Amino acid sequence: MENFERLKEIVTQYLPDDVDANQIKMESNFTQELNINSANLVDIVLDVEDTFDIQLENEDMDGMQTVSDALKIIENKVA
Repeated sequence: MENFERLKEIVTQYLPDDVDANQIKMESNFTQELNINSANLVDIVLDVEDTFDIQLENEDMDGMQTVSDALKIIENKVA
């Protein structure tokens, strides 16, 4: 769950005013439920790379639709 908390901290910085950090759940969709735009999604990816010291490929980014997707990718890269 530690990775979830670290990811949540990153995502929280990019949430629009109408979305609260408490709304970030494992199944939350970044663009549809959390209202994160594509530019901020790129910033999240960059922060994830720095925070977890990993390199994400284009297909990883395409696969990051939900918080759960992102965590699976992070855990696969860190392992």
